[in-house]
Amino acid sequence: MKNRVLPAIVAASMFGLTGCQQDAGAFDPPAQADAPVDAVLPASQVKPSVSLGDLPTFFNCVREQGGMVIASHRGGPAPGYPENGLETLEYARLNATPIHEIDVAESRDGVLFLLHDNSLGRTTTGNGQVADTDWDEIANLNLVDNDGKITPFTPPKLSDVLLWAKQTGAVVELDKKRTTSYRNIISHVRAAGAEQNVILISYNDQQAIEIARLAPDLMMTASVNSPEHQAELEAAGVDMTKVIAWTGTSNPNDRAWAALGRRGIESAFGTLGRPGDRLDDTYIADGDLSEFQALADGGLHLLATDEVYAVADYLSADEIALERCGVK
Repeated sequence: MKNRVLPAIVAASMFGLTGCQQDAGAFDPPAQADAPVDAVLPASQVKPSVSLGDLPTFFNCVREQGGMVIASHRGGPAPGYPENGLETLEYARLNATPIHEIDVAESRDGVLFLLHDNSLGRTTTGNGQVADTDWDEIANLNLVDNDGKITPFTPPKLSDVLLWAKQTGAVVELDKKRTTSYRNIISHVRAAGAEQNVILISYNDQQAIEIARLAPDLMMTASVNSPEHQAELEAAGVDMTKVIAWTGTSNPNDRAWAALGRRGIESAFGTLGRPGDRLDDTYIADGDLSEFQALADGGLHLLATDEVYAVADYLSADEIALERCGVK
């Protein structure tokens, strides 16, 4: 998207997506929210957003139209806007993209909220392990931005983020951390009625199959390595019309994207990761962002990036995808 105010993205200790997650025990899902969604974000503060509508239909259109959409990694942090903050998500929605990757953790007493790390120290004013801390304590912490500055924002509940997504038309990719479970996350999605605002992230076949079993109607990202691998996943109950194929963070592969596209599967790739090692840094270092356009030209459909503001400002492929495939 063009003509946005671009913040100066600050380098921070950010790590790539991580696996090795363990499911926590299930708990009773939250009650259906009775309060209007503008209790989450006042209606007077909400600006119109393109709705993506039915997500499988939207991504099919992106593939067929040759567009590419972008997702903000950890919600699109910027100076004064910490990762995984609700206010950060709204800032990124207004200045970059309606699609956001966020991290879902669970407190000791069973409250789901946004946080990436296993411990509180890097991104909040607290200390200790998430799994050992109750929500009342977490809720009173302040989030810290990637420049190490304390912000007035606090860790948001997943339930509030889902209501915000419904209210604004945003889409959130939910990265399950080891303190919680897909079952618990899905219960929140159901309670909020946010099925068309959510993509679940899987890291292996077992997780993809679990998501398909628990929520066959929800979209997910999953690795699909070959036609044979695809057949194995389908035989295990994974509906490929609900899958965006994750293809890594290091080796862009337009041949793989084309092969997936011929089988009706959209592809995702990440230029995110550890500062200094990630492709984001390599592509932006010389001031020429044409490598991002090359990803779109190569047939990629969903790009996850730490440099979402710069990429959104440079690209036109995301505007094409939203204009042609979003619900008017």
